[in-house]
Amino acid sequence: MKAYNVAILGATGAVGREMMKILAERRFPVKELHLLASARSAGKILEWQGKPIEIEEACETSFEGMDIVLGAAENDIAKKFAPAIVKAGAVFVDNSSAFRMDPNVPLIVPEINPEDAKQHHGIISNPNCSTIITVTAVNALNAISPIRTMIASTYQAVSGAGAEGPLELAEEIEALRLGKPVEPKVFSHQIAYNLIPQIGGEQFEGYTSEEMKMQNEGRKIMHLPELRVSCTCVRVPVVRSHSVSIVVRTKEKISVERAKELIAKAPGCKLVDDLKNRRYPMPLETSDQDIVFVGRIREDLTSDNGLNIWCCGDQVRKGAATNAVQIAELVVKTL
Repeated sequence: MKAYNVAILGATGAVGREMMKILAERRFPVKELHLLASARSAGKILEWQGKPIEIEEACETSFEGMDIVLGAAENDIAKKFAPAIVKAGAVFVDNSSAFRMDPNVPLIVPEINPEDAKQHHGIISNPNCSTIITVTAVNALNAISPIRTMIASTYQAVSGAGAEGPLELAEEIEALRLGKPVEPKVFSHQIAYNLIPQIGGEQFEGYTSEEMKMQNEGRKIMHLPELRVSCTCVRVPVVRSHSVSIVVRTKEKISVERAKELIAKAPGCKLVDDLKNRRYPMPLETSDQDIVFVGRIREDLTSDNGLNIWCCGDQVRKGAATNAVQIAELVVKTL
């Protein structure tokens, strides 16, 4: 089997480290793995596949000889190095939002639109974590009747804010237990025993940037240019795995029974829907794995063609790192 030179840009962050783990788990054909980060991390050692790898400072020449670059850095870093990556002849699979809405950059969920990956010009974008989880859950319905609208509420785990998120939650819980004051740093408010109904800054008519991603990215991934989405994103005191409540309204009516059949067979999904026995998707059961659990499927009582759906998925894995490695797997089939 042919092997490929792979670099991870932003290797020391939560998503970058998860990419390392998933490359090994999925036995991606890696010839050489290069770990790139900022100057302050350069020289440190991370272990991969039982071997020590020294972290390199990312610079314009870091991508020479690379076949795939997995991006796990912020927008500004992605934009800074994208030209050098493309010039070096590598394919940049970027987890930031820098290029997601660029019409010349495919936005890919491999279970939904793998063919779009062939249209890349050196850059492929990984969608937002909540978008990936949501569209994976509902795409089977869209395949038989176009989705007209979605009303979504996301319940996003603290690890979605990076490795510091779970630490802040744990520190706040301990501080409150001891009767000490809480001083939020990662989040705008205390997250322990609380919900924060804002993720991202205001972007459109009171909706945040995180909320608008569900509509804008969903349209591109599912090829639904007229899709309308109303979304509310909430940070919750859960360590890992995002949950989403969705009202899906389709062109033609889909029965609950038919929806369950379709979702049970959909790639990347697992139907967990047994209310009588208290079986439904939950963050604890969906963490540290790559399947989106879907359940609580029932008719929407406010519209004839609507269904209510609840889903959960690990946002660090399927919502970020795993999806990126899956895209890389698509890419190497064409190299």
